[in-house]
Amino acid sequence: MIYLKLFWVFFKIGAFTFGGGYAMLPLVQQEVLQNGWLSNEEIVDFIAISESTPGPFAVNMSTLAGMQTAGIFGAFCATFGVVLPSFIIILLVARIYDRFQSSKVIKGAMLGLKGAVVGLIGAAVISTAISVFGSAVKSINTKEMVTATILLAALGLGIRKKIHPIILIIVSAIVGMVVQGI
Repeated sequence: MIYLKLFWVFFKIGAFTFGGGYAMLPLVQQEVLQNGWLSNEEIVDFIAISESTPGPFAVNMSTLAGMQTAGIFGAFCATFGVVLPSFIIILLVARIYDRFQSSKVIKGAMLGLKGAVVGLIGAAVISTAISVFGSAVKSINTKEMVTATILLAALGLGIRKKIHPIILIIVSAIVGMVVQGI
């Protein structure tokens, strides 16, 4: 029964979220917390893992959540659930898009979806920041706050200077290890 539930929950997430993995994050967070599959801290850890492994964020996140919840078959069910709606939608859209691409209704719908995606990504950023920094506020460590601020500024500069993201990730990880004394 857990396998069917994993499939159905991630199928709904895949079907009703537009804009990719980050837009899915608020819905993923709500569903896995509501079902008791993961804690808030585990979700934050899974976000980090999903971002540091190859592949689409939504696929990585669903696979990790399914694996944590119900093992390998759970990972398969969750991943298949999140991917199937996109596959079906793309097949349908590819068949009819040429005929309707100049339609004012379609153009309006696409414009509306762009705004919704930006809002969903913003919600994901805010909820993740609250998850990460909300629990950290109780034990504010000046060294960690200064390090986070410096890394954030350095990442902003790196993005502006068009430094490759892999280099930014590696440098951030090294700085974090140095600060923690690892």
